[in-house]
Amino acid sequence: MTEHLLSLGLMSGTSLDGVDAALIRTDGKTISEHGAALTLPYPAPLRSRLRDILGGKGPVAEVEREVTLFHAEAVEALLQKVGVDAAAVSVVGFHGHTILHRPKQGRTWQIGDGALLAERLGLTVVNDFRSADVAAGGQGAPLVPVFHAAMAGPLDRPLAVLNLGGVGNVTWIGADGRLLAFDTGPGNALIDDWALHHTGQPVDEGGALAAAGRTDARALDRFSAHPYFAASPPKSLDRDDFRHLARQLTECMSAQDGAATLTAFTVAAVGMAQRHLPAPPRRWLVCGGGRRNPQIMAGLHRILPVPVEAVDAVGWDGDALEAQAFAFLAVRSLKGLPLTWPGTTGVPRPQCGGRLHRPSDRT
Repeated sequence: MTEHLLSLGLMSGTSLDGVDAALIRTDGKTISEHGAALTLPYPAPLRSRLRDILGGKGPVAEVEREVTLFHAEAVEALLQKVGVDAAAVSVVGFHGHTILHRPKQGRTWQIGDGALLAERLGLTVVNDFRSADVAAGGQGAPLVPVFHAAMAGPLDRPLAVLNLGGVGNVTWIGADGRLLAFDTGPGNALIDDWALHHTGQPVDEGGALAAAGRTDARALDRFSAHPYFAASPPKSLDRDDFRHLARQLTECMSAQDGAATLTAFTVAAVGMAQRHLPAPPRRWLVCGGGRRNPQIMAGLHRILPVPVEAVDAVGWDGDALEAQAFAFLAVRSLKGLPLTWPGTTGVPRPQCGGRLHRPSDRT
């Protein structure tokens, strides 16, 4: 039996809400324990500075340092919460924050200084999970399918796991364990940006703004005609890939109608993703912040022909799932196991990844 290591994962998602931190115990193939988790919300000024460097412009190095040190605070807060000594943690999986994703140009950029985090914490850190895949010809995303498969062991298949963060992505797990994954389209990013602009709030809390509006059918038709949705996987998106189109389609709408229409965009993108799945899923499990939006969930129930549930219904922690995934991937990286496959990112062959950093006082 291989040793299961205590690993701590960190995720700063495209929704810009904060840093998720989670502990698991794993050998990189199975998970023997799900530990505690927490979210440390970004202070509004840091969230604003992070938003300002999206696309790779502005004082990136300065914000990268600030974001890295904030991740260190999240680690320290989680370990203090559970009373675990840092020395018990074998590795930290540090995703960083994506500010640019252009795989067709051979570029993906996650800010986060792995060496600084390792020194600050005195722990081994794995970061830069995506670059090796992109350099080998893959999309660099999604990275979580192998973790979804490990979590889904006893569940009926085919199964679809839908993550609705800033961008939406789906993992399809076949009856034989085959994996297919790709970005479906916008997740919460367009809705969040709209809510911030029109209400000053960073999210459409509870989908209330969208619930008060009406979807513009013509705008939805134009959105659905975008060639991205007809393109076959593998495929992935940058957070802002649909921003320009969304602005064109919603510029004259009220706050309520715009929110309703952008919410409909997210739902429609998932509906169109079905055409690319090798076999119909028996069930869709939804994670990410989108599962907390009643308007999104109601739309998914209407558009998907099988049961749709939040992942919490099967005992998964929907708030911690991505952080847990990077704890899992960090151990796989340590052991030289693949993180991505042709069916998940389009990389030509199974690809390991991640960059290892050890604090200087460790051998």
